Amino acid sequence: MWPQRVYAGLNQAPWANPVFISVALLASALQLSGVAYQTYFSGAQFIHFLLGPAVVGLGWPLWVRRQELMHHGWRLLLASCVGGGCAALSAGTLAWALDLPSDVVRSLIPKSVTAPVAMGVAETIGGIPALAAVFAVITGMVGALSAKYLFAWMGLKNSPRDWRIRGFALGTVAHGIGAARAIQVNEDAGAYAGLGLGLQVILASVLIPLALSWPL
Repeated sequence: MWPQRVYAGLNQAPWANPVFISVALLASALQLSGVAYQTYFSGAQFIHFLLGPAVVGLGWPLWVRRQELMHHGWRLLLASCVGGGCAALSAGTLAWALDLPSDVVRSLIPKSVTAPVAMGVAETIGGIPALAAVFAVITGMVGALSAKYLFAWMGLKNSPRDWRIRGFALGTVAHGIGAARAIQVNEDAGAYAGLGLGLQVILASVLIPLALSWPL
């Protein structure tokens, strides 16, 4: 597709991300044509279904590095809990502070989980699944577009250790879109991004509904 060719021709510049270009064009087309997002989404179920196998495909790089991952297991799990917790809590707190409707707040909370799971989590906790998918896609794009500059500001280099940190952070807060960006840049970063994404899917599916069901 031409967005991918443009992306490759610009040396994979973050702002030329093909997902960003495709989403912008699609959103513009829906707006101009007056087609509701729900109508579009009902006709895109096949593509939505393919997200599942695509995420499962990220498991192969993890299997290759299984010994290394087992060595760092508890630290990675703790980092995933902290990262995912901060992402959900900050989104929910900010939305609540802005006095947004309760269903919008609950749709924002799972924004850092890959879209299919975010929709299920949002439905479980009283949010709007379609809105949760939109928030998840926006979060992923922001992460993929800004990560390079944010990591440079943080002083991360191109060492193997720093690539693993970059990838895990991207997978944790920017899910599949962030993981796709990491895979394009560095193999280790892509593997750890897949791990971060997978951990968030499991943890968010269990902990977010559990936390919101807790009586205050």
